[in-house]
Amino acid sequence: MRCAYHRGPDESGTWHDADVAFGFNRLSIIDLEHSHQPLRYGPPDQPGRYTIVFNGEIYNYLELRAELAARDGATFTTDGDTEAVVAAYHYWGAAAVGRLRGMFAFLIWDAQERVLFGARDPFGIKPLYVATGQAGVAFASEKKSLLEIASALGTAGPITDLDPVALQHYLLLQYVPEPATMHRAIRRVESGTHITVRPGGPVEHERYFRPVFRRESGTPAAAATRIADVLRDSVAKHMRADVTVGAFLSGGIDSTVIAVLAKQHNPDLITFTTGFEQTGYSEVDVAAETAAAIGVRHVVRTVTADEVMNELPRIVWYLDDPLADPALVPLWFLAREARKHVKVVLSGEGADELFGGYAIYREPRSLAPFERLPGALRRLVGRTATRLPDGMRGKDLLRRGALSIEQRYYGNARIFRDDELGGVLRQHDSRLSHIDVTGGYYEESTGWDPVARMQHVDLFTWLRGDILVKADKMTMANSLELRVPFLDPEVFAVASGLPPDLKLAHGTTKYGLRKALDGIVPPHVLHRPKLGFPVPIRHWLRGEMYGWARGLVRSSQADHLVDLGQVQRLLDLHKEGRIDHSRRIWTLLVFLIWHGIFVENRIQPDIPNPCPPVLV
Repeated sequence: MRCAYHRGPDESGTWHDADVAFGFNRLSIIDLEHSHQPLRYGPPDQPGRYTIVFNGEIYNYLELRAELAARDGATFTTDGDTEAVVAAYHYWGAAAVGRLRGMFAFLIWDAQERVLFGARDPFGIKPLYVATGQAGVAFASEKKSLLEIASALGTAGPITDLDPVALQHYLLLQYVPEPATMHRAIRRVESGTHITVRPGGPVEHERYFRPVFRRESGTPAAAATRIADVLRDSVAKHMRADVTVGAFLSGGIDSTVIAVLAKQHNPDLITFTTGFEQTGYSEVDVAAETAAAIGVRHVVRTVTADEVMNELPRIVWYLDDPLADPALVPLWFLAREARKHVKVVLSGEGADELFGGYAIYREPRSLAPFERLPGALRRLVGRTATRLPDGMRGKDLLRRGALSIEQRYYGNARIFRDDELGGVLRQHDSRLSHIDVTGGYYEESTGWDPVARMQHVDLFTWLRGDILVKADKMTMANSLELRVPFLDPEVFAVASGLPPDLKLAHGTTKYGLRKALDGIVPPHVLHRPKLGFPVPIRHWLRGEMYGWARGLVRSSQADHLVDLGQVQRLLDLHKEGRIDHSRRIWTLLVFLIWHGIFVENRIQPDIPNPCPPVLV
């Protein structure tokens, strides 16, 4: 509980019986004076049968409570969503999980049946780690909590044993894909699954959510109406809270529509954005123009390179596993600033995966001519590409054109290729590849159009491995709850039925979403290209960060895992301006910091007390 105090500084609670021990840190958002956890629940004839610990929010909890009371005769002693979850489980069993609209990771102990039931939300917004050993099973929202107790569980091998497969995949993807973590003894309960555990038994997993992208009939106008309607409904439900809710605001349509719709429920909405002094790496001006256009109070946080160098070890500590997405850095500072004003923020994560927002989704069209080539000729194109000099224009196009979609696409972040890892990893397993991560998702999507297949892969890899990890970790590190209205089952039901020409059309992405938002978001935002919160690491690593990065490499004790000489060579080549190695260098530096914290115990970040509660 101590390691996860930042996730819930408002109050703590514990409960145990002969088989189970629960501990909980609460960030009070709904039913502030009640709904204390661990929460006990039972029908009148079985009081206290169930005990629940629940992280997240259920946005349709009012509707669920009303239905449970009217149809099943359920009674409640609180006004919160936690009791709705456990009551739904009592009356509806495991099927209750599919009725929840929200973000969640929860565990329910049934003292009568002596069974532990748990679940994680469909998209993986909230984390749930698990460690299993001879002495039992432990779960936590923070991996570092399990690192403290896993040795007592009798896990196989020392708890500090690293997973070399996870490290290899991290260098490919810039994150560790689920269900793995960088520690071999700790895994993650996957998104969209529920679990059962009986004393002395194994953890049994069952997937309850299987996303399917299908093509529905209908006119573009009808689709636009459905999109606008379901977003209004989702934002309305995501605004349910007994504290003030704000919103993150960049210069794009995703965060803008969330802010516009949120303001309809909170006229005093506060929005937050961040940027850098480096030209071309800030959307502060656009976000300010948007805030003025929709009439909200706006707060800006500018971040410097010195701040990033000072804070990065602390950021990595909160991450639990290395995650080399540079965008998490401004998110950390943004969350810390927002927590001074509000306790909950809305954000636009998930829109790109659901509505087709990434430029890489255009690739199947650009590579279509290669698909028509005979197999032998296509392979010849690939061999020719390997002989061209690195950095030569068109080389990567030829290389990727020679590959099938399963071979070439494994997400938005492609740091090292499979065939490049031998130059940086000390123990490179050439039998492993990105297909070990993505292959099953491609099998599930056989017969779908290429863009839908890429979206499907991203839902299970990029979204839950990168986007949602940084969103949860960086906000909860600052005791701030982040809600993502796009990642709602009802929104997905609409988005998953869009045909390809309502995703990519007229030279833009998210075409259907843009059509739906015409007249809702300001015109200056509607057709802007995606930028997000870009980070100028390319410039920093050639300038003010070079010496800092060189020091990290020299002091690291991870040379048995990573060729530190090669890391330094990449850094020097980048500084000379011959080639942009910034993403590769950043990925390696984040790992070296992580290794220094969690393995070497050489880097010890100063972890402050969480922010005090915001009572507004």
